[in-house]
Amino acid sequence: MKMTPPDIASDPSTLAPLPRWVTARRAEAFEDVAFLSGYALSHLHLVAARPELPHALLRDRLALRAAEACAALSGRIERAAELRDTCHLLRPGDLPGPAGEMYLSWRRAVERPVSPQGLHRALPAVEATEVAVWLDSGQGAPLRRAAAVFETVLRERPRARVPSLIMAEAALAQGMGATHLLPLLALGLKRADFNVRGDALVDACHRAVIAAVPEVLTLASDLTRKAAHLVSVAPKLRAKGAGEAVEMFLTQDAVAPAALPLPDRAARRLCDRLVELGAVRELTGRDTFRLYGV
Repeated sequence: MKMTPPDIASDPSTLAPLPRWVTARRAEAFEDVAFLSGYALSHLHLVAARPELPHALLRDRLALRAAEACAALSGRIERAAELRDTCHLLRPGDLPGPAGEMYLSWRRAVERPVSPQGLHRALPAVEATEVAVWLDSGQGAPLRRAAAVFETVLRERPRARVPSLIMAEAALAQGMGATHLLPLLALGLKRADFNVRGDALVDACHRAVIAAVPEVLTLASDLTRKAAHLVSVAPKLRAKGAGEAVEMFLTQDAVAPAALPLPDRAARRLCDRLVELGAVRELTGRDTFRLYGV
């Protein structure tokens, strides 16, 4: 498979950061908060439309961040490394545990276009008809719609933090005309925000967006630069199946050598070669059961 690096993706400055005035001071009035979050969402929408952005990789990396945030909100100690291990080293018949279930739900939620069927796949414990009803329970502008869906889910299932966030993110994506959800509220909402309702919850969602968008933009710029470098070194890889392997690295947060479409020894050699070329990094710091990612 022939891959050509984008002309400008190697320059991370092409994905413009959010202007500092958006986050420099904490706005107090609701109309100011709404204006700033609207600007942040508009800016993110323009960046997300850039063709050089590795969209699937960004979503998968943000799914990990969302799961990490949800674990912390639930008082759990699992962080990114533990969540990666739970997902990527899970053997047939093993149970991922509560934190692992959170991560799997977020990965499934960002993987496919927003739809009741796709969301039911991410939230298998919820009936598909209930997912569809939740998704249609919000009205108005994107963030007000997301807040309404968030409130609806929590009213019916007060302890369902992950489902409420995934459904709210899906409503926000639909309200903005996006095909896939991009975790934002999960990165910016605080524990206390799960206890507020009505306009106070809408305000909390606006503030969460203002807090989350700069992190997302920084990550998007970083991944765009790294993905471009990976594409640029791909022609140097001679192993059969290397093209498919590169595609996996361009779409997934982490990859185990055993998951690559190569024999075990060849897969490990390919990973070592990509590390040598500075195209991927080893994520675990271990000598065995390693994971690699852009």
